[in-house]
Amino acid sequence: MPCPYRFSSRMAKLKTGIVYLIGAGPGDPGLITVKGMDCLHRADVVIYDYLANPAFLSAAPETAERIYVGKKSGKHHSSQDEINGLLVAKASEGKTVARLKGGDPYVFGRGGEEALYLHQAGIPFEVIPGITASFAAAAYAGIPLTHRDYTTSLGLVTGHENPEKKMSSLDWERLATGVGTLVFYMGMANLPLISRELISHGRPTSTPVAIVRWATTPKQQTLVATLGDVVDKVAAAGLKPPAVIIVGEVVRLRGQLRWFDTRPLFGKRVLVTRTAEQSGSFSAMLEALGAEAVPCPVIEIVPPESWVELDREIARLDETDYLILTSTNAVEIFFARLQAAGKDVRALHRSKVVAVGPKTAAAIAARGIHADLMPADYRAEGVVALLKEAGVTGKRILYPKAALARDLIPKELEAAGARVSAPLAYRTLAPKQLSDEVRQRLKNREIDAVTFTSSSTVTNLLDLLGAEATDLLAGLTIVSIGPLTTATAHKWGLTVTVEPKDATLEAMLAAMVDYYSQHANINP
Repeated sequence: MPCPYRFSSRMAKLKTGIVYLIGAGPGDPGLITVKGMDCLHRADVVIYDYLANPAFLSAAPETAERIYVGKKSGKHHSSQDEINGLLVAKASEGKTVARLKGGDPYVFGRGGEEALYLHQAGIPFEVIPGITASFAAAAYAGIPLTHRDYTTSLGLVTGHENPEKKMSSLDWERLATGVGTLVFYMGMANLPLISRELISHGRPTSTPVAIVRWATTPKQQTLVATLGDVVDKVAAAGLKPPAVIIVGEVVRLRGQLRWFDTRPLFGKRVLVTRTAEQSGSFSAMLEALGAEAVPCPVIEIVPPESWVELDREIARLDETDYLILTSTNAVEIFFARLQAAGKDVRALHRSKVVAVGPKTAAAIAARGIHADLMPADYRAEGVVALLKEAGVTGKRILYPKAALARDLIPKELEAAGARVSAPLAYRTLAPKQLSDEVRQRLKNREIDAVTFTSSSTVTNLLDLLGAEATDLLAGLTIVSIGPLTTATAHKWGLTVTVEPKDATLEAMLAAMVDYYSQHANINP
């Protein structure tokens, strides 16, 4: 056991703070390491670059200070000396500093300079490696950087790490003939020089070249050319940084190994109008198909003004024949109030549980019970038809509902002889304003499709957009989950392009895939 003196000395040292130099990878937020994410979770300060995916910032505590020092080619927000000083200053305050850098800190990321500065200042630091741009760009473009049938050597080159060292001073002869695969970082401005020097020093003009822009993101573009024509092809395509240049015979394998940009929704930018809590799962489904999900919460779930009605009905579950749940929100809130009443699923021993559809049924199953009934038509109409068929005369039915829910279920079932109690379980409100980012992306025509999963998502989005709604949504693919939502969209003057046969997220995604497969763009 350490002696008290040694222990206290260690604690005193830690009070100076620590800096984690974290490689955030090239853009795909899934490519950061577990350790890197853990350090972000514990950060007091996050100091981040232009190339780091801003999605990582949400991983830091809400109380963490976030400081942008973004460095972009030709446009430095902060000088390297200023960044070094900032790292020392924040750590000297006893804070845990996450220095978030694109790619890997030690591969053309100036992490070595920052680490040396911290060492000289006596500041503790750790380096969390990241996936460097060349490795990720090649993998996501379908290009193995090494392959025993093509090459077993690899060279990584940059011309911008030190302004005093120009690319023209490189040993071009050895690069041209001594290394199988070459990857150039930050070399787009020097592409003519790269092509000319490699050819003049012995590399064949027919050597394949791939330019990968915005690697690992839904914006990724890959252009394949040769050393002889790459400059003209890049100019014709208008490709700009950030991009990496891959030179070598391995580029020929892209035709067989490309996978990232062949997914059915690749490159589509989709506005997701679900609640902030629910958008994550749907966004993940979109991204798995290659789309960029753009969160746009237009609904906030809030409690009713009083729980008295719902709590009274929960106290009478022994008298209830059917419990109808028509959304995952209703499931979550009902079981939360059940627990608040000191009860659990055993209180439902007498009741048959009705789920409106698969998602609701899955949410119920997650609470430890299975839905007894689920209609083939995943709407209120389907629930009514199913229960009428089962016979509800004299039955007591509990239907915890949303404030804006139609009165179809209680009205129709009461007409069929049931006693229906429909206490308010939650209300849906629109946010006070739309995020500036979403509005700007709509103005810049950076959205391809808008998904609506309920009538309220339509109404609330159009209310938030205000007078600009018609112009901002013009020309976009409007995707509706089902007939009721479509009817609301039509009421507002929108033309719905995609509507699935079944009102589920899975069916909606399948319909989007089918639509875009018939309107496919040819990617390079």
